[in-house]
Amino acid sequence: MITIREFAKVSGFSPTTISLVLNNSPAGRHIPEKTKERIRELAHKLRYHPNQFARSLRSSRSHAVAVMVPDISDPYCAQVLLGIDKSLYRSTYLPVLIDIQNSRARFRRYVATLLERRIEGVIAVANSLQLQTEMLDVLAKSGIPVIVIGRESTHTGISSVSVDNERGAGIALEHLYKNGHRRIAFIRGPKRVVDSALRWHGICKFAKEAALPLDAKLIVELKDAASSSEAGFEAMNRLLHQGTRFSAVMAFDDMTAFGAIRALTQAGVKVPEHCSVVGFDDVAAAAYYNPPLSTVRQSMEELGNIGAAIFLQATEAPQNNGKGVQPVQRKLEPVLVVRASTAAA
Repeated sequence: MITIREFAKVSGFSPTTISLVLNNSPAGRHIPEKTKERIRELAHKLRYHPNQFARSLRSSRSHAVAVMVPDISDPYCAQVLLGIDKSLYRSTYLPVLIDIQNSRARFRRYVATLLERRIEGVIAVANSLQLQTEMLDVLAKSGIPVIVIGRESTHTGISSVSVDNERGAGIALEHLYKNGHRRIAFIRGPKRVVDSALRWHGICKFAKEAALPLDAKLIVELKDAASSSEAGFEAMNRLLHQGTRFSAVMAFDDMTAFGAIRALTQAGVKVPEHCSVVGFDDVAAAAYYNPPLSTVRQSMEELGNIGAAIFLQATEAPQNNGKGVQPVQRKLEPVLVVRASTAAA
């Protein structure tokens, strides 16, 4: 790869002019468009690319943003990442993926190294791990934009984009109620997951308004730290072994619902003929499951897209006279998606 000085010698343009054009610098607005086109043509012909490493050393900027996910194998994370990537692809920022594998120790370790790496932003996905956002405060107080996706943030300087979990759980239960179900079983999410409490609050709120009794014998909690199909399978078997009758099941999320349907099928209980099942999230597999899953859609791709957009806007906005990045809080409305896993009681 040729250097910028070699490019300048061949092209006849100064290294400064070449740099301004190829880096799309605002300072290069005065350069004639014809000159810009000629420089870009020559760069393509000579296979010249700006040395980003040298540029980072000169500017003390990395043009990199850390994207932290709790578990890269989680379908939820995969769809959020798709939205983040689509937004960042159109920018000059390089996403650095960090999979913390639902480990608090890994989370703490990575947070400690991000400042050293001159990271320019952090987009943290928080679906199944209760992120210790107070640890991200260190980054936010250093003027680094921090955006949490999937969880509301109350920390100063930290932005967030999430779905209204309480409302989503309410409309899911309302769907079962309107279909005549009164004996409804619930598979709650793990206690350490923030969404669990919010969704359960939405369930209790609707139940109170509709005078719908919640039978403690029909409420089980996922034992695993994170939801999964296996955890849902195990939870449903616990419900079945209790012997208490129910006509519908509301699962914490889609992965839990998949496991629940598998346990019901193995026990000879047909879905939805004998028991309706509703999930939450609307992961890609939900529409193709057998039967296709009724669920509450939170557009994961849109969450990621908005999260990345908040980061990009923060990098362009003035720093409010040294007061740092002003946080942005966005909450998306959930949507009920009715498919073949639910029917009238």
